[in-house]
Amino acid sequence: MELLYILLILLVVTRACSELAVRMNQPALVGELLGGVLIGAVIALGFDASDAIAQLDEDETFQAVLDLAVFFLMLLAGIEMRPGDLARATGRAVPIALAGMLLPLALGFGLGWWWLPESDWKVAQSLFIGVALAITAVPVAVKVLVDLGQLQTRIGQVVIAAAVIDDVLSLILLAVLTSLITAGESVTAGSLLRIALNVAGFFAVAWVAGRYVLPRVGRQVRRLATEHADFSLLIIFGLALSVLAEWLDMHFLIGAFAAGVLFTRNVVGEDTHEKLESQTEAVTLGFLAPVFFASIGIHLNTDAILQAPLFLVVLLLAATVGKLAGSGIAARLAGFSGRESLAIGSAMNARGAVEIIIADIALRAGLFQHPDPPPPAIDYLFSAIVIMAIVTTLMTPLSLRRLLSRGLDGGGR
Repeated sequence: MELLYILLILLVVTRACSELAVRMNQPALVGELLGGVLIGAVIALGFDASDAIAQLDEDETFQAVLDLAVFFLMLLAGIEMRPGDLARATGRAVPIALAGMLLPLALGFGLGWWWLPESDWKVAQSLFIGVALAITAVPVAVKVLVDLGQLQTRIGQVVIAAAVIDDVLSLILLAVLTSLITAGESVTAGSLLRIALNVAGFFAVAWVAGRYVLPRVGRQVRRLATEHADFSLLIIFGLALSVLAEWLDMHFLIGAFAAGVLFTRNVVGEDTHEKLESQTEAVTLGFLAPVFFASIGIHLNTDAILQAPLFLVVLLLAATVGKLAGSGIAARLAGFSGRESLAIGSAMNARGAVEIIIADIALRAGLFQHPDPPPPAIDYLFSAIVIMAIVTTLMTPLSLRRLLSRGLDGGGR
């Protein structure tokens, strides 16, 4: 009964806050996070009714709900990908994607190596910062491009194509990072070799299963009289790859993401795939995602703004400059105008769910508890990353609307 009470409170508050955010032309994610921050503020005031929510960390059932939310969020992120867009990811898109990922990754890792104290976990902590800065949340940019009628322009197409490459590279980075976190060991040549072999083995098995086994199973499932068998197939495939990922010392989110990517339209057909995407989106965005992001907001320590302001400012600068300079300069060298290049860099600067998910995984795995006791730089690292994700998510729609609403050189086509 207590869990139902908690879910009721979280859903009501987050849905109200997300509705306000959307009405203000901001992503629902921002509202859900701020809803969690609001609940956290109520807890801090010591209201008796909030005691159950304040003890969420000790509730194993609620933690299982959060794991389920991560599973569906990553499954949805994968199934929404359009691998066919890789066919268009030639020439201009490839260097834009690579530069837009590698520069923030290097800046983030360098920032961590310079700022964080020495410990056996320093490499993993620094890589965590680099990965968090490198990943792009494309849906934010896509929504603005659609609103401004720019999705089918050359800018829109390059951003989408570069984002697909970004997602593929992100999957590999996440696999390495979660392996380091899950293993809980210091980084050595031997551990890196083992991780590389595990990651390569996972993707090899997943690709074979998605390319050869899944389509055959999908054809048989289409003949079944049972309702929603296709949805069950998607979940079973996601769970199977998640179990494989965990068996290979990676986080299960890698399996869920890979399953979504590999569950292509060839498996169940175009119409059924659209239906499955809609069903997965309803379960995820209608229920699980608001609960997950509310829990993140509750854990957000706004003292990070006051206690580690320099680190937060440098983190935001590294995140923004890394994407703007990396993707923007590559776009300029590829022949885009100055404003077009800036627009592409701004589009690639959006962060979102994936960064927050890996921050949550790192938090629960104890990444921010080393050395013991953790100094302020480590203690506020989780909150700093979440704040960075919120700020860059807010910046992207504003900057894109400002750049694109003025028109682009040559019409942008």
